[in-house]
Amino acid sequence: MYKLWSTIVKDIRVMLRDKVGLVLMFLMPIVLAIVIASVQNSTFELVNDNKIPVLLLNKDTAEPAQQLEIALGKGGSFEIHKISGTTNEESLRGRINTKDALVAIVIPEDYSKNVLQKAATITAEALKEITDAKETSANKMDTVLPVQIFYHPVLQQAFRSSIDGMLQSALQFIQTKYIVRDVYHAINEEYIPTALEEQIIQNQTPVREVAVSKNEGRQLPNATQHNIPAWTLFAMFFIVISLGSSIVREKLNGSFIRLRTLPTHFGIAILSKQITYVLVTQLQAAVIFSIGILAFPLMGLPALNLPADIFALAMVTFVCGWCAAGFALCIGIFSNTQEQANGAGAVSVVLLAAIGGLLVPSFVMPPSFQLIMKFSPLHWCLEAYYNLFLEGGKLGDTWSNMIPLLVITVLFQIFAFYGLKRKNLI
Repeated sequence: MYKLWSTIVKDIRVMLRDKVGLVLMFLMPIVLAIVIASVQNSTFELVNDNKIPVLLLNKDTAEPAQQLEIALGKGGSFEIHKISGTTNEESLRGRINTKDALVAIVIPEDYSKNVLQKAATITAEALKEITDAKETSANKMDTVLPVQIFYHPVLQQAFRSSIDGMLQSALQFIQTKYIVRDVYHAINEEYIPTALEEQIIQNQTPVREVAVSKNEGRQLPNATQHNIPAWTLFAMFFIVISLGSSIVREKLNGSFIRLRTLPTHFGIAILSKQITYVLVTQLQAAVIFSIGILAFPLMGLPALNLPADIFALAMVTFVCGWCAAGFALCIGIFSNTQEQANGAGAVSVVLLAAIGGLLVPSFVMPPSFQLIMKFSPLHWCLEAYYNLFLEGGKLGDTWSNMIPLLVITVLFQIFAFYGLKRKNLI
């Protein structure tokens, strides 16, 4: 035990001298967690809570166009900034280019005429057995000018699709209202009562969002719950810079050879490095989780909610840290120079994060990547964390991810042993 303890102390001292490695292991993932969580939280709020500022140019003064304005304002998603109907499209484009708003909606001059005309045509079609107006009404339809959406090129496709969907919903609402009025008037020869019209149009089936989790008492997931586990894992695997460089230095200066001449087992040196860096990964997790719990609310971000099963969280964190240490060990043993260890280690971590679902969600990956993804230890680590943080699961719920992760970890140990034998280091 004394030999092991002395070796651990030596490894800790070596690690503390590596200032760049310490920055990459602690500061970088903290900054990434804060920045990415802030951006993603702002995106969630833009879509779910905040209204999207929209310039509205209404060239039509009739009632249907006014009703469309009201519908867009009541939709809850648009913050309407109405501009003068005499404004030309060039001026409108200029305001978008200067980012007064990223979106503008233009209602054409004959919008109301087209709505009323379409309502009359559909009413005649619906009542064609009573009134033989099919052909005459169909011939009355003129060329329809579209409602236009102008958007700034920086606006992403997802937002454009969302805005288009909300606009289509408002257009459909107005068109349905006038169709209902015309059909009722054609049948009853009187105008529809306002209360009945509202009842017909507004009578929608309610929709309730339910997050399917194993713990029904858990709150809905937020940007923090998604990002803190992901960037904690990223930090863990970035110990490859410090550990890989340390192993290469000891190989180059002959430390491994000298250890073979001493009355001690070489496995103690390898075990010492793994224990040291597994402890580092546990410290990384504790620091980043603490920031999510204590500092994020002070920054206006949602606080991190820890899983109910803390023992399961500790076990998953330990196995993830052990896997990260085994991975770094392999990189250090198979690298011949510090440059190789740093370059290969950093690039491989980013690649494993990309195919593992940290940088791109796994559910949007093409089918060809679904199999490749399973070879990334970061994928199994992230899924195990998500079982706890997002689904409210317990330790038993993580075994489907922990078992493949343990298999990968053991393979890393085997590869490391093979590399040591191949390079005659043991």
